[in-house]
Amino acid sequence: MAVEANQEWLKSNGDPHLVLVHRLPSFNFQLKHILQPHFHLLDPAGSPEPAGSFLSSHAQSVRALICVANTPLTAETLSLLPSLELVLASSAGVDHIDTQECRRRGIILTNASTAFAEDAADYAVTLLIDVWRRISAADRFLHAGLWPVKGGYYPLGSKLGGKRVGIVGLGSIGLEVSKRLEAFGCSIAYSSRKEKPHVPYPYHANVLDLAAHSDALVLCCSLSEQTRHIINKDVMTALGKKGVVINVGRGGLIDEKELVRFLLRGDIGGAGLDVFEDEPDVPRQLFELDNVVLSPHRAIFTPEAIEALNQLTFTNLKAFFSNKPLQSVYQIE
Repeated sequence: MAVEANQEWLKSNGDPHLVLVHRLPSFNFQLKHILQPHFHLLDPAGSPEPAGSFLSSHAQSVRALICVANTPLTAETLSLLPSLELVLASSAGVDHIDTQECRRRGIILTNASTAFAEDAADYAVTLLIDVWRRISAADRFLHAGLWPVKGGYYPLGSKLGGKRVGIVGLGSIGLEVSKRLEAFGCSIAYSSRKEKPHVPYPYHANVLDLAAHSDALVLCCSLSEQTRHIINKDVMTALGKKGVVINVGRGGLIDEKELVRFLLRGDIGGAGLDVFEDEPDVPRQLFELDNVVLSPHRAIFTPEAIEALNQLTFTNLKAFFSNKPLQSVYQIE
């Protein structure tokens, strides 16, 4: 039915609309086979012509752009696209896009947070359980053959139920995290750009106050000038020696060097990190810590999430060219 509906939409809208694919040459564009039957795709990365020259020659009338992964989208590039009205980010984070220039020009920005929300939330909760129950550390304990050597001794983990969890960024992903943690019996509070109407959780206007009333912080917000190093020395001190930090947002949300120092001194209880400040480089001091769980920026990557992203991108393009409401619009402030 979906294929038939798409074909009917294409027939009713005449010639395919121009869509610019903005990507680094090293990034694959997996959506091509889905979108190409319905839209005229312009892909400078696949052309021998320099990108600036290509855009000046071929993209003056482009109204919609797909920004693939974390390809930088600068004000300079945007200046070459005078007709641009819509940027579709294929990522949840938009720190690689000049959002203020988009705002100045009235360009609508959508991201992939609704497509990735459930899988990112699953991963965040998994990291939190792993840190508190010491599952990865227990796995290493067994693989090292230490069970018979230690006589069955292994340090106790900590119960999830009853814990106070502060969510930093109660957007699509943060809301899904809150649903899952409520089911475990956790007490939820949050900090976000604005207080959310009709949300039953206590709101804290700043992360420092949220940390002081939490056993763990789960970072789900986007990275911006305002949120860079939002988890700093003061916040970690407020969180306390038993506190845990989980990050499925962006590495730059945490002052990573300060976090390493806190962990090495035992001034914080643990961390579950899927993202890092200088990926793919990870501070080597973290590798030997049993209260730290690490993963290589994989929180949102499942076949189901990729399919949801594909569908979201197609749906939004179709809606845009039909003058209908868009999904997953990013609110630029």
